[in-house]
Amino acid sequence: MESGVPSDVELVRSAQAGEVAALGLLLARHRADMRAVALGVLGYGPDAEDAVQDASLAALSHLGELRDPASVGPWLRMVTRNACRMRLRAARPIAPLAESLAAAGPTPEEVVENGALRDWVWHAIGELSEPLRMAVLLRHFSATTSYEQIAAACEVPVGTVRSRLSAARASLSSALLATADLGHDDVGALTAASRAEALDTLAAAERGAFAEVVADRWAANAELLGGAGERGGTDLMVAGMNGDLEAGVRQRFASALVSKDITLWEMDLLSPPGDPGHCPPAVIWMMTRRGGRFHRLRLFHPTP
Repeated sequence: MESGVPSDVELVRSAQAGEVAALGLLLARHRADMRAVALGVLGYGPDAEDAVQDASLAALSHLGELRDPASVGPWLRMVTRNACRMRLRAARPIAPLAESLAAAGPTPEEVVENGALRDWVWHAIGELSEPLRMAVLLRHFSATTSYEQIAAACEVPVGTVRSRLSAARASLSSALLATADLGHDDVGALTAASRAEALDTLAAAERGAFAEVVADRWAANAELLGGAGERGGTDLMVAGMNGDLEAGVRQRFASALVSKDITLWEMDLLSPPGDPGHCPPAVIWMMTRRGGRFHRLRLFHPTP
């Protein structure tokens, strides 16, 4: 270290040891070089900036694979170049974060399970506005990945989805740097608690106590938008769940995503044995909270 400024090698070793602030400093230090690579491959325009964001996020999960800390600069430029090449090869708009991480092995779900880095990423996502955060969660971490399905789930035009994801990518890198040295919630604990809540909700419904759960956890003026477009309040929620159970439909918990006031529960839908095509194969409970209680539920059926 010279003049109190840590070297790249020191920052890499600190980051690999779990110090997220060190990784933030590395990304800030090499951002200009990464941007130069993106401009050289893609030219001036939003794609180049998006590729730098993709590369920065990919570096979160793969820095531990870097064996020579002194080569972090060339390594980051290579990651950026790969992100650019993915954009050039893409036949359609894709989820850059999901694709860049998948190309090297881990899925987005695996990325966010990596201890301090996981909590840091989720904290930064939590700093996004609710519309941007919902788009990011659906695009990168749920079964609903296409622009068209996200647009349907959020009830906005496809162009709005594209602009929200672009704005989210632009904001996320800055949010990561700004929150690197802060304490972050334990996302694993939050997810486990949400999973337990989902399982408890389904169990209560099975024993005929769904109305009690809704009364306990939902605001009195909560809004429901059903999978077939029906709208109503808590009475419609209870009637819909009880109607499905009477028809022999069961829900099986698949996964939970939690980010501040947004909660997503992905469920498999099991049709009655005698009517295998009775219902779609899955449903996402898209929920928002206010004051500790759920106040909105959007049921969305993703297309396989």
